[in-house]
Amino acid sequence: MTGATGTAGVLAHGIGGRSDLPIPLFYAYAGAFAALVVSFLALGLLWADSRFHGDRAGRVLPLRPPARPSRVLTLLAVAYTLGWVVAGPADGNAGPYLVYVLFWVGLVPASLLFGPVWRVLNPFRLLPDRPRAPLPPRLGYWPAAVGLLAFTWMELVAPEPAAPATLLVFCGLYGTAQLAGTLVYGHAWLSRGDPFEVYSTLIGHLSPLGRRPDGKPVLRNPFDGLDALEPAPGLVATVCVLLGGTGYDGFSSSPAWLNVLQSGSLGKAGLGTLGLLGAIAGVAVLYGACLGLAGLIGGTRGLAPRFAHSLVPIAIGYLIAHYFSLLVIEGQRAIILSLGLDASVDQNVVSPATIATVQVLAIVIGHVVGVVAAHDRSVRLLRPDRAVAGQIPLFVLMICYTIGGLTLLFA
Repeated sequence: MTGATGTAGVLAHGIGGRSDLPIPLFYAYAGAFAALVVSFLALGLLWADSRFHGDRAGRVLPLRPPARPSRVLTLLAVAYTLGWVVAGPADGNAGPYLVYVLFWVGLVPASLLFGPVWRVLNPFRLLPDRPRAPLPPRLGYWPAAVGLLAFTWMELVAPEPAAPATLLVFCGLYGTAQLAGTLVYGHAWLSRGDPFEVYSTLIGHLSPLGRRPDGKPVLRNPFDGLDALEPAPGLVATVCVLLGGTGYDGFSSSPAWLNVLQSGSLGKAGLGTLGLLGAIAGVAVLYGACLGLAGLIGGTRGLAPRFAHSLVPIAIGYLIAHYFSLLVIEGQRAIILSLGLDASVDQNVVSPATIATVQVLAIVIGHVVGVVAAHDRSVRLLRPDRAVAGQIPLFVLMICYTIGGLTLLFA
């Protein structure tokens, strides 16, 4: 630990260098390309009809998690974290680790395993659900997209992301927005406007544990859960923020970009902001262009919102690939510091080979799942005689994202 700035560097960019991990880039490319080609061809030959059923699928579970006690405990945990941020020492402050590692990164495996856990834990759901006005449909996921962009900017671009002032300003703005939105629109706001609930819910769509619209918990095929994600305004933007933010995280540690940040006239924060927005815009433009071409070939317009669900597993794969080592190594530090334990961090708890394997598998599996989800939606929406041909732009999109993701990890 080297104080706030040192902590920020560790938290924002993971553990160690990625270029020294023991998998040659050529083999990573070859394996990923082979997996995508085989899955695309197999689906085109063997999968002629849509097989996923969205919210209609799943076996109802008899038990429900105790939401209110869980939210009270979460509220206490939030107060404990803020106490560390405000009153903790400059060196060895657990607050940033609790926020960036256990909460932000930890929500990924928790949501994959147990579904949208932040919906169950969200302390703002302790507020009464008494909306003064209905949530405007056109608002969609746009508030969540803005909130996720703000958090990503704080983590990756802010001059001192681990500084108490930075964290407190964000928490103050976030808390004010959620309080105001909930008081006006009720709990419907939290489902679309709370960036962390939306983040957890998007990931939770790939969990075997899901929730039907009537609130009943179900055990279901994760593909059915992914298919249940309904298109809405701002959904594509939200997923592009996740993809582009993770991509910028990988690119921002490259020597070329670091040289630009050091010598640019706009300063690190200005150039970092442009770089982050550019990465998100690049992801969105590529997605929009490929979906527009798919619509022309397949004879169907307005496909972009309907295929946003296929980007979710790709975003999850990137998140796991980039932050797996951060969670298992720096997660130890978060627990040790926050509980005052007399212990040290085991840097060798996972080997470089394990890290590399998890990274490659996460990206490849995420893209293969995206190909399957896109194919099932294609045979449902596109003209039958053009369903396979219409997927070629989507396949090209997956190849581009895969090459980009592996390059950022290993090159």
